[in-house]
Amino acid sequence: MIKAISSSRVLYRGKLSALAIIIDAGIIRDVVNINDIPTGCPHHNYGDLVIMPGLVDTHVHINEPGRTDWEGFNTATQAAAAGGITTVIDMPLNCIPVTTTLDAVQIKQACLKNQMWVDVGFHGGVIPDNESELSAMIKVGITTFKAFMIDSGVDEFPASDSTTLDKAMPILARGNATLLVHAELDSCGKEIQVEDESSYAEFLASRPDNWELDAITEIIGLSKKHNCKVHIVHLSSAQALAIIHKAQEDGVRISAETCPHYLTLSSESIPDGDGRFKCCPPIRNNENQDALWQGLQKNIIDFIVSDHSPCTPALKRLHDHNLWQAWGGISSLQFGLSLIWTALQKRRHSIADLAKWMCERPAALVALSTRKGQIKKGFDADFVIWNPEDSHIIEQKNILHKNKLSAYEQQTVSGVVQQTILAGDVIFDKDKINFNDHPKGKALFNSIKNI
Repeated sequence: MIKAISSSRVLYRGKLSALAIIIDAGIIRDVVNINDIPTGCPHHNYGDLVIMPGLVDTHVHINEPGRTDWEGFNTATQAAAAGGITTVIDMPLNCIPVTTTLDAVQIKQACLKNQMWVDVGFHGGVIPDNESELSAMIKVGITTFKAFMIDSGVDEFPASDSTTLDKAMPILARGNATLLVHAELDSCGKEIQVEDESSYAEFLASRPDNWELDAITEIIGLSKKHNCKVHIVHLSSAQALAIIHKAQEDGVRISAETCPHYLTLSSESIPDGDGRFKCCPPIRNNENQDALWQGLQKNIIDFIVSDHSPCTPALKRLHDHNLWQAWGGISSLQFGLSLIWTALQKRRHSIADLAKWMCERPAALVALSTRKGQIKKGFDADFVIWNPEDSHIIEQKNILHKNKLSAYEQQTVSGVVQQTILAGDVIFDKDKINFNDHPKGKALFNSIKNI
């Protein structure tokens, strides 16, 4: 059935304008002046709330199957919907089995049934000796593959050295797939002597900037060698911006992302012994944060995604304040829009910038740029309806992630999601939070039947 939604602030072609969006069968059929809505067409006017493309988060650890006490598809996609996210791409590790074979892809897909409140895609993984599996995963529509250049923290997903990457990258290049890289190289080994296991300063010093610089330098060389697209995930060190920029200017097919925690938190304000703030690579200082924002403004960093990496409360070691043993990961899937919008206002950026960095460009990474991330004729009718002038406090009672620990607890943030729309249907409404309906999300594969 054809229907229309409208607002005085629809983000269209980089500007907020009074427009109506005509929706038919889950697709945007047209964008018109409000006076041009077809006669008799059902129409909902959202007043001056912002209508923007649904967010696309391409860096989410959902952990199902295998570690569903950490997170799962049901809770993760509900949290995503509450945060205005309409597409999530699940990382290949922290689940068991890890997504490094076609069999594992099919096992993970079976978990999706009746649990997708938003659209879901998968990244594959590159680990030692799985190069024979990569082509099969590419054939079923997986276009991105993650590798760690350092210990991942889980035994099932070992690190990939240059020998492993030399085997995998030609296969990815032939399939026009992209290698996603956790870019840290351990130059310290076991030489670090820990004096205070609760000290954030000691933890930060244990993962210095040069770990990222060395890894990125190596991956740039491998990208040149194999003509393989590479993408640096969760960039933390602004010192790496110069070498990334130089590679981009030289024609190397390299892109980069960063995350809300690197853009909104700083080492100066992180309390000792609080594992909620631990992640790898680590959150660095205010000066580094300012430089990351400049990297976004200069298009050296392409976009912002959550790197939602939850775990059980016990693994955060709040009971003994041991940062060295705490699981590294920040849970923020539900709050990315508000966190970044709050920061953007202080830096005089626009809603168009937010959409570029959190909708349009992430969609391009995962080959969804012809259907996601923009309000455009023929695209999926995925939207977030939100109030940029309103604010809210992040409290555990409102967190929909399976585990409620948050580095942002009790923060007041700007930007409140009123509704989230997926394929033309409302999947979240702030005033009547109700996930009792049938989930409407789809699996995003080219060649695997949607569940």
